[in-house]
Amino acid sequence: MDLLNKKSYYYDLPEELIAQTPLKERDQARLLVYHKDNKTIEHKYFYNILDYLKKGDVLVINNTKVLPARLYGYKETGAKIEVLLHKRIDLNNWECLAKPLKRLKVGDKVFFSEDFFCTLTAKLSDGICNMKFSYEGVFEQHLSEIGTMPLPPYIKEKLKDQNSYQTVYAKIEGSSAAPTAGLHFTNDLLEKIKEKGIEIVEVLLQVGLGTFRPVKEDNILKHDMHSEFFELTPENTEKLNKAKKEGRRIIAVGTTSVRVLESACDENGIFSPQKRETSIFIYPPYKFKAIDGLITNFHLPESTLIMLVSAFIGRDETISVYNLAVKEKYRFFSFGDACLFI
Repeated sequence: MDLLNKKSYYYDLPEELIAQTPLKERDQARLLVYHKDNKTIEHKYFYNILDYLKKGDVLVINNTKVLPARLYGYKETGAKIEVLLHKRIDLNNWECLAKPLKRLKVGDKVFFSEDFFCTLTAKLSDGICNMKFSYEGVFEQHLSEIGTMPLPPYIKEKLKDQNSYQTVYAKIEGSSAAPTAGLHFTNDLLEKIKEKGIEIVEVLLQVGLGTFRPVKEDNILKHDMHSEFFELTPENTEKLNKAKKEGRRIIAVGTTSVRVLESACDENGIFSPQKRETSIFIYPPYKFKAIDGLITNFHLPESTLIMLVSAFIGRDETISVYNLAVKEKYRFFSFGDACLFI
């Protein structure tokens, strides 16, 4: 098995298993529990997560908040253009995805309302471009009035409640996709977790579109990971290092939290405060330095995220778990069910 070939990370997924809508009760999602030590599997519900966390564990969550980053506008000619905010460059300039980009040339304006428009300033690679926004008042106010949640392309249903694509602990705006493993938590469940003596530590990773970009090259080493901004504060660095020193488990909620933790610690598993971009790409046989467990959703075939899971529990084990989840009719992707690898 060639672990550097993207085909090694393929599994067959029937389209009807791709979850199109969120569950009414977040913590009622199913939970596949995989025990790394003896390779056993249990089928539970997400609220059962309490049974697998123990006093002293550290649960690491990504407190990013998704921007209503999808904007529908038009050129002066009347041609419709869709703009998706990708990464903020400065106050008024953004990296964006625009569709159809071929209809735009540098200097063209895209209007969203009478007093809110953007101008194409540069075309970059991979369909990304730079846009300068012009507006009266506050940018975020325009965005909240006009923008919609940037749901992934595999979700065809319209979102009835915009907040259902936010975690209950979302704080810091800036992501163009949700850290979806965190969508299963409720405030009530988080309270019960704290009451059990489990420490919750917040990190920040502004999720960009690069996380979901398909791997096009057969050789995964040729895949170009887009960078994403992350922050680990001095206070939370201290908490993590204390837990490590005391031999307590660190369990990441979502691959975005993993990317922060693995980017912010050295070869000896010692964390340091960080506030920068990361383009870390985790694939087998990566040696994890930061985490002891992972809560995550089911990911796309041949994606960088399934490669990360394969690095954590093994490639063969991952494909086996995913094939079982298909057989058991788990719900897949952003609004789907969850896994606990521990």
